[in-house]
Amino acid sequence: MTVGPGVGIGTTRADAESDASVIARSRDEPEAFAALFDRHVDAVHRYVARRLGGEVADDLVAETFTTAFQQRHRFDPARGTGPDARPWLFGIATNLVSRHRRAEARRFKAMARVPAPADHDEPLADRAADRVAAGAVRRELAAALASLPPRHRDVLLLVAWGELSYEESARALGVPVGTVRSRLHRARSKLREALGGSHPTALREVSDHE
Repeated sequence: MTVGPGVGIGTTRADAESDASVIARSRDEPEAFAALFDRHVDAVHRYVARRLGGEVADDLVAETFTTAFQQRHRFDPARGTGPDARPWLFGIATNLVSRHRRAEARRFKAMARVPAPADHDEPLADRAADRVAAGAVRRELAAALASLPPRHRDVLLLVAWGELSYEESARALGVPVGTVRSRLHRARSKLREALGGSHPTALREVSDHE
């Protein structure tokens, strides 16, 4: 087996390449784009599913990568996209999510109405109380997410659920980093208010209720 410099046994060429290199190669070798799909599909699907649910996510993620493939000639790391394709892919996905704003708001409102689970089999009362409290936090957060302006929700969820940095979120949305900081500050303030002044770390606890 022949391996190039820096590529170990069992490591494919695509594994050793940056996203930017894979995309560049896919312009002449379209099948190479599959490596980008394999690297990022799970993360993109998880992000979209949290916002719109699993069934819608299946279609939107497929559309995200179809759009990315069609626009791969536009990907230019020298013009601010960077070698990591995640901001680019999450930007495409977020743009597609924007077509479903009403459905997303309805989803969060529905989650806000889901009662906290009552675990009667829980042997320790304090643990049961913690579960109910966590359920209340999820409902309050879901209600707050539903009420956020879409542009603030996009920034918040790219950072919290997409796990993008401020700079990456700015690239994803095509806005200055200062705009990301401003929108994120306002979104977090709204969530703190919904939680009675607590820090909105429980955002991660908002989960699917299919």
